[in-house]
Formats: sequence, C-alpha cells, structure tokens
Amino acid sequence: MAKDRKPQTGRSGGGAGRSGSAGGGKGGRTRPPANNVVTQQRPWGLIAAAVAVVVFAAAVITYAVVQVNEADAARVDSVDEIKGVQTFDYAAGQEHVTTPVEYEQSPPVGGPHDGEWADCTGTVYDVDIRHENAVHSMEHGAVWITYDPEALSADQIATLAAVAGESGRMLSPYAGQDSPVSLQSWNHQLKVDSVDDPRIVQYADFMTFNDDFYPEVGASCENPQFISDPLTVDDPSRGAAAAMTDAPTTPSPDAGSGATESGTP
Repeated sequence: MAKDRKPQTGRSGGGAGRSGSAGGGKGGRTRPPANNVVTQQRPWGLIAAAVAVVVFAAAVITYAVVQVNEADAARVDSVDEIKGVQTFDYAAGQEHVTTPVEYEQSPPVGGPHDGEWADCTGTVYDVDIRHENAVHSMEHGAVWITYDPEALSADQIATLAAVAGESGRMLSPYAGQDSPVSLQSWNHQLKVDSVDDPRIVQYADFMTFNDDFYPEVGASCENPQFISDPLTVDDPSRGAAAAMTDAPTTPSPDAGSGATESGTP
C-alpha cells in the first residue's frame, strides 16, 4: 500500500526565497546600520580651573614685583639720602662717668656716658631711661628711638614699637623733646613729626649696627639687668660695680662733650 506523500510546502518557492535572501528580494533587504556621531564635550571645568591658576600666578608675580620695587625705592645706600639727618662729631673713646652729663643735643647723640649700657635688643621701655646709659648703647651701634609722650597716642607708640623691636634698637619716652619723634645713633640724629614718616624705617634700617658709624663694633647690646630694672633720668648711676666690660674706652684728646653739627637741619 502506497504511503501518503505530504506536499512539501515551500519547496517550489525555495529558489525564490533563497534568491531573495541572497540577491536582494524586496522582502529580504535590511537597512545599513546608522552611524551615530557623538560630539565630545569640552572639559570646561578643567579649562576654567587652569585659567584661574594662571591668573592667580600672574597676580602673585605682579604683587611680588611691586613689593620688590617698593622696597628698592625705600632703601637707601647713604645717610645723606635721608633728608633731615643731622651729623655731629663725637670721637671714639669717650669717658665713662657715674655723674650726670649735660649733653648739648637733646636727646643726646654721643659723649661721655655711664659704664653700664641700656639693653638695646629691640627693647621697648615705658620710662624715660637714663640718658647716660642710652648713649653707651649707641656707642655699641644701637639706634635709640624716642618720642614725646604728650604728643603721641597709644596706637602711635605701638607703631614705633614695631620698628624698634629688632636687635640693635630701643624705644623710650623722652619728656620735653622738641619733636614728636626723634631717632639717634652715634653722631647722627633725625627728628620727624609723624610716626608714619617713611624716614623712620629708612634711618633705623640703615643705621642699626652700621659698622661705618659707631665706635665699638661687635660690642654687646644685651643687659638683662637693665630690662628688669631700668634706670630712669631721676636715678643715680649704679656705679663702677655695675659697669660692664666692652671694647676699650680710653678717652681721646678731643672726646669732650662739645660737638660740631655738620649736617643740615
């Protein structure tokens, strides 16, 4: 008995199907894949940060250059460049005395002085220190800044204290002086009317421990006893027992208290 043969559907169209899939029949065509172009975003945050760094660096450099230029403009290379400085002529080797001295200049700038020097390690005194001891400090290279206590406020005194607060300097009130502020070192003096006068810093920077202008180069400015117990204008000398060893102080023939003013007012 013969088997029923089922019609093989699609057999006769197989060629067409295969042709369509292989050769591009309408039902078998596919679209090419789309090329999606992604635009890269610029790193604006990083760019902004870099610009900020550059601007900041430029500002720092500009500020530094301005500061250097200002410092150079304020710096002096000669005492003659500081307008108003007076120059005197006290020789090295002034006599050590225990008695009061009548100085020709007020405040004094040289001459005979006490054997004990006032501490000048950036010391700020609130009393009118004994002048004979202060002169000895200037012989050691110190700049002594004085002020009229009736003419300055507490803030103005603090401004001077900031200038005086370095080794080789000292500050004290000086009753009755003829200017609000006076700066003196051995044989030199500058009087000014304002604590903001730029010549104060110029003088202090140039004259402090300037080897060309004081007799006893290398002598000490330290005297702890004078810090803890400063002598005032009303006190007597502590005497020979308190005299301190420093450079030789043999009086010279012209070491009198008189001085010749060679500077201009």
